[in-house]
Amino acid sequence: MFGALASLRSKAIPSRESLTIPKGSYRDWPVAEGADLFREPLVEASDFGLSGRNYYAHDRNPPYWAPAPGAIDKLLMRESVARRLQGVDGRLRDQGLCLHLYDAWRPRAVQNYFHNVWMPNELKRRWPDMTDAEMKAGVGQYWAAPTEDPKRPAPHATGAAVDLTIAMVDGPPLWMGSLFDDASPLAETDLFEPPHAQAFSFSHDEAMANRRLLYWLMADAGFSNFRNEWWHFSWGDQMWAQATGAPHAHYGLARPPPGYE
Repeated sequence: MFGALASLRSKAIPSRESLTIPKGSYRDWPVAEGADLFREPLVEASDFGLSGRNYYAHDRNPPYWAPAPGAIDKLLMRESVARRLQGVDGRLRDQGLCLHLYDAWRPRAVQNYFHNVWMPNELKRRWPDMTDAEMKAGVGQYWAAPTEDPKRPAPHATGAAVDLTIAMVDGPPLWMGSLFDDASPLAETDLFEPPHAQAFSFSHDEAMANRRLLYWLMADAGFSNFRNEWWHFSWGDQMWAQATGAPHAHYGLARPPPGYE
């Protein structure tokens, strides 16, 4: 089934403990505003043969089961990001697989809704006695704060961050061990790797192998992963720059397409 990609399913994902990430907020990383890439336009994923559906623009999207305010039905990203994803997708299609995108460039209204409304309400529903500080920390683990500051953008506002998985061509996604957007420890990229792995199950083994495949395919293309979310990868934003040690990020806030400001 996996052919030339089979070896990637056996290659362990580095543990978060083994990574050396510079201290400080990724939003403090400089952005190369004078470089050509900074002005690179947003493009549509479909123009590069990439498959997917914006997860927030319809109602078949557990755990939400409703469209998010301000969501769009397009998957937009920077052109260099799209070209890199196109290369990953080509490797998968040689084996009857493909990338499936859930989200890319994200309108501020969507970021605001999940960071300021949906996630706080969900945490409060589950833990009514949670303090404000605990609430802020819990939300911040999974949802970046929206901002209009061009020097400190939320990752998805740059057009450099994407949420995705692997699917069979004309078939279902591969099993990754959790829902997309499962804001819980189940989403941690290395969850199924030793020593985090719990009791044996075929489900866990399959999730581990598929997360490895996604992780290494994206890493080979230069992307970095947000380790709280197995589905989140970026190339060229501040989070990527911090994770890789790049001297600067390529992208700041992306210019929204007409009608989506």
